[in-house]
Amino acid sequence: MRLFHVLGAAALVALGMGAGWARADDRPPNIVFLLADDMGYGELGCYGQTKIRTPNIDQLAKEGMRFTQHYSGSNVCAPSRCVLLSGKHQGHAHIRDNRQAKGFSEGQVPVPPGELKLPLLLKDQGYVLGDFGKWGLGPVGSEGAPLKQGFDRFFGYNCQAVAHNYYPTHLWDNDEHIEIGNPDFQAHQKLPADADPDDPKSYASYVGKVYAPDLINEKAREFVRENQNRPFVLYYSTTAPHLALQVPEDSLNEYVGQFDETPYKGDKGYTPQRWPRAAYAAMITRLDREVGKLLDLLKELNLDERTIVVFASDNGATFDVGGVDAGFFDSTGGLRGRKGSYYEGGYRVPCIVRWPGRIAPGSESDRVTGFEDWLPTLLDLIGAGDKIPAGVDGISFAPTLLGEQQKPRPFLYREAAGYGGQQAVRLGDWKGIRLNVNPGPKAANQKPGAIELYNLLDDPAETHDLAAERPDIVAKILAIMNREHVPSDLFPLRAIDGPGRNRG
Repeated sequence: MRLFHVLGAAALVALGMGAGWARADDRPPNIVFLLADDMGYGELGCYGQTKIRTPNIDQLAKEGMRFTQHYSGSNVCAPSRCVLLSGKHQGHAHIRDNRQAKGFSEGQVPVPPGELKLPLLLKDQGYVLGDFGKWGLGPVGSEGAPLKQGFDRFFGYNCQAVAHNYYPTHLWDNDEHIEIGNPDFQAHQKLPADADPDDPKSYASYVGKVYAPDLINEKAREFVRENQNRPFVLYYSTTAPHLALQVPEDSLNEYVGQFDETPYKGDKGYTPQRWPRAAYAAMITRLDREVGKLLDLLKELNLDERTIVVFASDNGATFDVGGVDAGFFDSTGGLRGRKGSYYEGGYRVPCIVRWPGRIAPGSESDRVTGFEDWLPTLLDLIGAGDKIPAGVDGISFAPTLLGEQQKPRPFLYREAAGYGGQQAVRLGDWKGIRLNVNPGPKAANQKPGAIELYNLLDDPAETHDLAAERPDIVAKILAIMNREHVPSDLFPLRAIDGPGRNRG
């Protein structure tokens, strides 16, 4: 038995072994968590995609375990990340919708101190933690900033709104605002009326000098090199393939001419793009290329077998805005719904886990799992399962990853304050969803919608509502919805909590 399993990583640090880690075998495994942004269930080759090339992520699936029923923390960005890093589902988590913070030039509503337990617990186990990409859980200067929530290093976008532009004027290096050399232009604008939409030159003003993901990826690899001799956590929260449709020419040219195209003139938000389908495919393939570079670096540094690698997405594919054509790419893999929805396509996401020598290559699991489960799962995998705190909603699926049988998850609960307010419960093969639980204050109907019921085993596309036929299952799901929802003053569900709740 390795020493870290006997003493725990925190004890090794206390003995003076944390910085150098006397022998490589004494170290707990590294963790690389790759989080895509708005990537749909069907947008990877290993999940059935045929038009977009993702060879490196597909290879990751061949070398690890692919999950077919993994659920993001929410149906939009910030709350999903809060679930991932706190271990609490949306009925208990602090952040339950996207919202800008008041009193700051940029950034979202901050989480309070200690809310994000996963990075703090991993730090206690002797890890150095780096966050590279998009944050969205608190502005710099607030208690929600990455360096206040357990991370030792941050580089990227603090604010989700700024991250709509892949050529921003600035990024954040820890707490320092740094200019990166791009011209200042808005991520939401229309092609001028006098511009020729068929002329590529009409789109030149929507491109900068420095593609932010390339710079962020470079800094992430630097972090790995600098910490190769100590246990590290790399939280690699890329912005791809979230809008806007922006990608360097070398990647765009891989797809130009492969699809029928209609120029996107910016009439549905974000920046115009001459080849919208090619750009979207190229953004995903470029992300795949960067994942490949990172995986190659782990091999180069002989860290492959001592590193747990996870790939997932923060929610499902976006709806038809910004020039995206999710229908053309079958981005949801045949599932109903998109981002912002709790139909399956809005929050069932790709999930791949690789740990050579521990997780069987080419394996697959249909276990129902969710973002809140990562906190106990990762602690179990590093030998710190006794440190899982009370009050988290996650259930470890480490036994499943290691090839052992596990009891099915009792249920999985989600809610959202946005998009009219929604609740969803997964109960075995049954799925219940309720809409209109947060109608606007002036909405005529202030009552929650009826629960819709689907059997996902027989009807994965959620086409046949069985609520009238199985009132017994509806009653069980309603009881879970009522029990798991704790009212939030910041993010109320008005039709359930009452109209007097503060909007923050």
